[in-house]
Amino acid sequence: MPQMPNVHDAEPIPEAARAEIDRLLQSGDLFRYTAPSDAPVTLLEREFAALLGSRYALAVSSCSAALFLSLKALGLPRDARVIMPGFTFAAVPSSVVHADCVPVLCEVGEDYRIDIADFTARLEDVSAVIISHMRGHTSDMDAIMAACDARGIPVIEDAAHSLGTTWHGRNIGTLGRVGCFSFQSYKMVNAGEGGIMVSDDPDLVARAVIMSGAYEHNWAKHMGLDEDAELSAAFARWQNRLPLYNLRISNLSAAVIRPQLPELASRVRKGRANHDFVAERISASPHISVPAPLAPERRAPDSIQFNLVDLTDDETRDFAESAARHGVKVQVFGQSTDNARAFWNWQFLPGGIPELPRTRAMLMRACDVRLPVRLTPDDCAAIADALLAAMAETTQTARAFGT
Repeated sequence: MPQMPNVHDAEPIPEAARAEIDRLLQSGDLFRYTAPSDAPVTLLEREFAALLGSRYALAVSSCSAALFLSLKALGLPRDARVIMPGFTFAAVPSSVVHADCVPVLCEVGEDYRIDIADFTARLEDVSAVIISHMRGHTSDMDAIMAACDARGIPVIEDAAHSLGTTWHGRNIGTLGRVGCFSFQSYKMVNAGEGGIMVSDDPDLVARAVIMSGAYEHNWAKHMGLDEDAELSAAFARWQNRLPLYNLRISNLSAAVIRPQLPELASRVRKGRANHDFVAERISASPHISVPAPLAPERRAPDSIQFNLVDLTDDETRDFAESAARHGVKVQVFGQSTDNARAFWNWQFLPGGIPELPRTRAMLMRACDVRLPVRLTPDDCAAIADALLAAMAETTQTARAFGT
């Protein structure tokens, strides 16, 4: 058996971060508001907004914090209904509950994307929408935005997995009212923890900045207020009128993140090449189906998802166990115990667990394998061959026992 690559380590931090990290450690200047201007977090916000083509950015403690602040900044009333896909991470409905709103789940198809008909049918009495581009798979944003714009419903993009992905050439995260990204270790940019939100709406951003923990007049250290009368007026309007949730990120995290932003384009190219190589190779099996991207979508993957075809529950478990013996961890979303991506495990949902038969059926056969962008072509070939070998073992065993 060939030596399998380690896919569990996160992306390494560029050497360029070391000098700034050492400076911060020597000075102890880790709090984002210590410097009068141009703190590392402020520079990160400026650079990230420019990278995405957004007017504003706000760096916070996590993508979950960004989602929560987005909902609070929209000024939604208590118990407002917020729709989201049934296939997402538990932190997304958790952020809705934390914001005193009610999660409404819609069906997701075998391609991991929102079922537009079911989504549209559930829009009545909905105050906001969160679109989770889960594992970087973009739902039909043309149809979603048209449906929401026609009803005046704001859209928040949960782009935790989609930094670098585009839709019709436009960066994911900039299509809705707000876009939220993650810097958790297993994302395209690695800070261990951290998140950031982008928006072109000055009033929404001013509210989010203050609620993130910009007490007194520290909001003045975020953006160039001298050049933005709308934003200055919004900050003045909301001063002392909003609660402070203290969801700030530190200068040390910003120092880790900033040198990685120039590497994003290269990481996206490598990640796409790795994904497409493995996808083509494993698609040789009739029992493995890799959903194709939608036409306007240009993905930035660092993992691969595929569906198992014509396998029973037992055979699905056998496949995952066989893959593990070959050195590849396969997560079957619906069959991993207490998986945080299986909606029936979200027992904190108000009103109980909904019935989503299409989403449930998909999750019972949907597999997930990490493909860090640092992998070589030989690494990717080894992973693909291990998956094919595991499938061959599974199906041959099944035939031998007549199952």
